[in-house]
Amino acid sequence: MNAQTTSKAKKELILEGLDCANCAMKIENGVKKIDGITTCSVNFVTKTLTLETAAGHEESAVTKAKAKVNILEPHIRVIEKGNAGTGTVRSEEDQHDHEHGHSHDHGNENIKRIIIRLVIGSILTVIGFLTSFSGYVEFALFAAAYIIIGGDVVLRAVKNIVRGQVFDENFLMTIATLGAFAIQQYPEGVAVMLFYQIGEMFQGIAVNRSRKSISALMDIRPDHANLKVGNDTKRVSPEEVKVGDYIVVRPGERVPLDGKVIEGKSAMDTSALTGESVPREVEPGIEVLSGFINKNGVLTIEVAKEFGESTVSKILDLVQNASNKKAPTENFITKFARYYTPVVVIVAVLLAVIPPLVINGATFSEWVYRALIFLVISCPCALVVSIPLGFFGGIGAASKKGVLVKGSNYLEALNDVKYVVFDKTGTLTKGAFKVTKIQPKGTMTQAELLKFAAYAEMHSTHPIAESIRAAYGQEIHEQELEDYNEISGHGIQVKVSGREVLAGNAKLMIKENIPFEQPEDLGTIVHVSMDGEYAGYIVISDEVKEDSAEAIRALKKLGIKKTVMLTGDSKTVGEAVGRQLGLDQVHAELLPQHKVEEIEKLDREKNPKEKIAFVGDGINDTPVLARADVGIAMGGLGSDAAIEAADIVIMTDEPSKISTAIHIAKRTRRIVWQNIIFALGVKSIFLILGAFGIATMWEAVFSDVGVTLLAVLNAVRILRS
Repeated sequence: MNAQTTSKAKKELILEGLDCANCAMKIENGVKKIDGITTCSVNFVTKTLTLETAAGHEESAVTKAKAKVNILEPHIRVIEKGNAGTGTVRSEEDQHDHEHGHSHDHGNENIKRIIIRLVIGSILTVIGFLTSFSGYVEFALFAAAYIIIGGDVVLRAVKNIVRGQVFDENFLMTIATLGAFAIQQYPEGVAVMLFYQIGEMFQGIAVNRSRKSISALMDIRPDHANLKVGNDTKRVSPEEVKVGDYIVVRPGERVPLDGKVIEGKSAMDTSALTGESVPREVEPGIEVLSGFINKNGVLTIEVAKEFGESTVSKILDLVQNASNKKAPTENFITKFARYYTPVVVIVAVLLAVIPPLVINGATFSEWVYRALIFLVISCPCALVVSIPLGFFGGIGAASKKGVLVKGSNYLEALNDVKYVVFDKTGTLTKGAFKVTKIQPKGTMTQAELLKFAAYAEMHSTHPIAESIRAAYGQEIHEQELEDYNEISGHGIQVKVSGREVLAGNAKLMIKENIPFEQPEDLGTIVHVSMDGEYAGYIVISDEVKEDSAEAIRALKKLGIKKTVMLTGDSKTVGEAVGRQLGLDQVHAELLPQHKVEEIEKLDREKNPKEKIAFVGDGINDTPVLARADVGIAMGGLGSDAAIEAADIVIMTDEPSKISTAIHIAKRTRRIVWQNIIFALGVKSIFLILGAFGIATMWEAVFSDVGVTLLAVLNAVRILRS
């Protein structure tokens, strides 16, 4: 029972109709306070509420969360996210686009209704301007226009006040415009509400479009799979397909599940997963991943993973949940907005009351008007909307380039990376070992030396052994082997056709007292002896990746102070690779725990604000990935261990993508801070102008809605990284 209560369970709810960042913030703060819910995060961009609770208490937590959302924002429908894989809930949005209760919601029908209302209200306002009505007739005309244009805003403000939520944009606009009516500024009260509603409409359209742009970047979820049943194919949901089933992928279709090609040849568009534009040729025996798009031939694929475990499913899950790990800047803005609006409202009240009491000749109507302007300006929408949108845009832009960032906190952390530490094999080098030299001694021929080495390495699963067997390329007859003995850390001892063969490193030759000369060749050396006599050596080399040198140069240009390589390979090989790539430091012959020690040494040397990124293959380097400030894994197109261990996954295995990720992170931070400075700067200027009576309601509404709209459009620029 104790184990159950200490373990955590995660639930995801779709908030259908959530189109206001302020609403998202209120829901997050409200649900966080519910007993039994340990953490809660609302992702404004994907309209997802993620909550964590003790295992076994999920249902009661979800019920409480739904009730809380219903109290805070009755217009929002809460839908439990489907349990099948990470499939996005596909609600009938347009069909259920009921009365949303917030003017950020703009389906086509809503936009038409809003435009009709605004046109009718505008006509009544123009009639009021142009005619010479006065008294009750004038008031009635402008009041009718006001109710048609802004009645929904007033109604929401009243509902929110009843629920104890006072400080939101509905309340601010209602008080400001009704206040204008109270001091008999009817035209201005109506005109300000009209401008506010128009601005909100365009702002909502901009937010929804940017959402669609971001979602389109990761629109890789397959709609169906063509399941092979006998000689026929049946169109089914990807979740219904099991491991071992055969599926058919026709030209133009997306591969729905990971598997191996059994029949057919084709070119595959892998850009959705890797960011690479060059198609990849596939044929029988080649593995393909879900999310690839089949360009020409018809393929039959044997399914290797269920949908929930497939690459596309994991990527979608990563990207959709990335915003739950918020960057420090986002957390700062959330806290800032929580205190900022109430403080400004209190200042506005003081502005309305104190000057008329202490300044000679000051009238209440003049200072109330100034206070109302002050209120309109105070809404923090520009910051609350554009900053999460900016970070999500950055994550989307990175994913389009084949770089998966697991949270906006990691995206922001990339800005402070000054030390990049690399693993060698599989990171800077291809990890594909090849025999590059065969050097026999005495009467031994190259073919004989390779044959005996291949027989000796028959049972080894080491990549070096595999490369020797691949170079031999002939069938190995196990019956010719006797007395097989693997000597840990040294090599193999075995009898091949009655002759005693030793194959291993220099330590094995020394241990067995076999005289030999250590060659100068670069690479891993496998020494071979026959019946106690030295027979020669084989050199196995790991090729450096084509873009590794460019990756190091690009990092230097971005201001990285030091590039370091940690490898378990020999010092000679490590230093040669380091020289070839222009690395600052190389530490060789390290075990995984020694790599952690090297990271900790660097950590002690660096400035506290600077961060270390470690780049590894994500399998052997899990401890180092976890110890570094930012762990970057070469994902190997969906290596499970890489995706689990790292904060950032490079789907293409290209080191040059690290500089791409840092560039996107810097661009994202720059645009986010542009929005913060612009929004706060404009609001500060208008708050001062409003307090001194220089700014009118018109400028106040621009300061609120106009600034938000510009900030949202600026955030969308990140997508063009």
